[in-house]
Amino acid sequence: MKNKNMLWFFLIMAVSFYIASAWEKVPVIKDSVSAVLDPTLGALLNWSVIWGFVLIVALTALILTLSQKFLSDQEKLRDLKSEQKALQEEMKKYKDNPEKLMEFQKQQLEFIPKTFDLTLKPIIYTAIPIILLFRWFGDHLQPVFGGWWIFYYLVGSIIFSSIFRKAFKVA
Repeated sequence: MKNKNMLWFFLIMAVSFYIASAWEKVPVIKDSVSAVLDPTLGALLNWSVIWGFVLIVALTALILTLSQKFLSDQEKLRDLKSEQKALQEEMKKYKDNPEKLMEFQKQQLEFIPKTFDLTLKPIIYTAIPIILLFRWFGDHLQPVFGGWWIFYYLVGSIIFSSIFRKAFKVA
């Protein structure tokens, strides 16, 4: 099962990379996305670039948060987080003992693949739509914000995601 998930992950990432790089070279990609997003999200940007952008960032953060909640095993993620927290508490007790600290750090590294497996499914379902949205954003927001739109998106996304994660109790 893990190998199948990793295969899907690499396949989705390869398709995402292709879409990002072929945006200008393969007009059907850009034209198709524009045909869908211009009348919907583009209408928000036409109404007000700033407020439309804020609403789109909030909507994107909401969708990504809900996908994380419903497409991942929240109970297992909470258990892993509590185990990590307990391990960090133990590490604080032994901060003056480098040998013991290294042992704890090795244990901490064991959480990475487990967490990755649990959070992989939402990534598989949302990676391509997010890449398409980002490429579309670049075309519409570059003239207004320059390259700064990515920074504004990230800041807004962090703010909205933290609010939605608390509201929906996402691990």
